[in-house]
Amino acid sequence: MSVILIVEDNPRNMKLVRDVLQVKGHTTLEATTAEDGIVLANEKSPELILMDIQLPKMNGIDALKVLRGNPATARIPVIAVTASVMQQDRTLITEAGFDGYIGKPINLAEFLQAVNAQLAKGPRG
Repeated sequence: MSVILIVEDNPRNMKLVRDVLQVKGHTTLEATTAEDGIVLANEKSPELILMDIQLPKMNGIDALKVLRGNPATARIPVIAVTASVMQQDRTLITEAGFDGYIGKPINLAEFLQAVNAQLAKGPRG
């Protein structure tokens, strides 16, 4: 299966996402800050990144800009996983260049569908 990087600062959300992905056979990498996520993405080249938006210090949108600006990580698809579900937040996230959007609280069926659909697409561009 795939290697998926989870960037999430909430331990409960991290556990839920990790457990669901591992049960489905994926290998997970974990980071609790955007900065650590960027380092892991560079070192491990995951097939997919699930990025929380509200993170300490650097937020998920700024982290995406760093990932897209680096040739080593620019093609890795990144899905926003966020509690920011207002339409204006969703528009901002989409315009930032995320490959998908999953709202919190997570609906497991929708979550797995979004992850599987993005993995089926493969790398960006």
